[in-house]
Amino acid sequence: MTKRTIRNYGNLIPAMVVIFDFIVLNCLFLTTCLLFTRPEDQFFSRPVMMLVNLAYLPTVYHYWKVRVDRTIHMDRVVFTAFKAVIIHLVAFSLLCFAVKFNQIPLRTFGQFYGILAVGMPLWWAISRGIIKSMRRRGRNRRNIIIIGTRTTAQRLRDQISDLSYGYNFLGFVDEEKPEEIDDNDFLCTINELEETVKRMHNIDDIYFTISGEKSNLMPLVTRICDNNFINFFYVLRISRFLSRHYEMSQIGTMPVAAARPNPLSRISNRIIKRLFDVVVSSIFLIFFPLILIPVAIAIKISSPGPIFFKQKRTGFMGEEFNCWKFRTMRVNKDADKKQATKDDSRKTKVGTFLRKTSIDELPQFINVWLGDMSIVGPRPHMLTHTEQYARLIDQYMVRHFIKPGITGWAQVNGYRGQTEELWQMEKRVEYDVWYIENWNFFLDIKIMVKTIINAVKGEENAF
Repeated sequence: MTKRTIRNYGNLIPAMVVIFDFIVLNCLFLTTCLLFTRPEDQFFSRPVMMLVNLAYLPTVYHYWKVRVDRTIHMDRVVFTAFKAVIIHLVAFSLLCFAVKFNQIPLRTFGQFYGILAVGMPLWWAISRGIIKSMRRRGRNRRNIIIIGTRTTAQRLRDQISDLSYGYNFLGFVDEEKPEEIDDNDFLCTINELEETVKRMHNIDDIYFTISGEKSNLMPLVTRICDNNFINFFYVLRISRFLSRHYEMSQIGTMPVAAARPNPLSRISNRIIKRLFDVVVSSIFLIFFPLILIPVAIAIKISSPGPIFFKQKRTGFMGEEFNCWKFRTMRVNKDADKKQATKDDSRKTKVGTFLRKTSIDELPQFINVWLGDMSIVGPRPHMLTHTEQYARLIDQYMVRHFIKPGITGWAQVNGYRGQTEELWQMEKRVEYDVWYIENWNFFLDIKIMVKTIINAVKGEENAF
């Protein structure tokens, strides 16, 4: 038995996931029958069980790849699981109508899908965690080579470094080894590739990142892949700030990468996000006086000046708005120009505590309620910073395509607070653009939970 045969047992994972999906589905069906149904309901029967299983086939067809995708995030898996439950509801209803089975009480119908809406996303999350854990331990890994050594190749190497993705990077291959590439990361030259592939005999995928102008190299690499049963992937050279998904289409014989619309360009998603913002901010503002009164007293005692600090910041589509915060500094003329630093002499002792715990940001729920901000989104910057970084950072203004947020994807990944060097703001922009292009409701929930955890633990960059 060859090493390749052993590695390809990983192809059984999708089948195993689907089998266990049906097991969980039937367990949830039986749970509903045992807990809620009555003898006269006629829900616990073989015909109904058969329809329940048939109704899951559209989900298997559409979403099996999501279950084993190496790079998809957990929130996307859970969100897809909820869509799967809705698809099952529609399919099951149509099947019942087709076979003229209309004896299931609406109460039982609701109870079953209530259990399914909890149980199926929970199972999808658990199964996803099991697969990721298995890949971290070295199982179901794919050995890959990257052709090229420049920026695109290095970015790809960095992206696959997450052990839970299940990739094993063997090295770069190029016409010659650049000085900036570590010896341990360089596998061989292009001329040595075929011999290296045959000698190693364990390579699954080759990713080609070299510019298309060097057309003589691609036929050589594809031939080597074809002759050695290796998957070939061509990596498009796209700006690191454009992290969205792309769909391949064609104009004649010319391949074209079409960017999918940002999720929040759809009115349904904007409505969901705005409704959530209004509900949560309304509930918060009802109880806000419990925080406002003691904080206001502490601020007034700490130094003379107003309780709130209002600052013009850049918002949705570049519009200016007044961003509210609790005042954490003594009144000073540099408030609209200079970022707070770790040992900033302008801060009061009360202000330092408010910043460390992120309590100073809570008045921004007023901005959320007014519609200037969202609970989750790119952090709004001072007008001077917007003007400055728009000149220095490519795609900086993309972060204003949605409303700014109290917290964001960049902040929960460690990019908050002072930006002493340009690369720090570049990383913040990169995370903000990724959030815009990958938004879903459960991602917002995930960010909110991580924000609360970070606030309780205390963040190093919160000053």
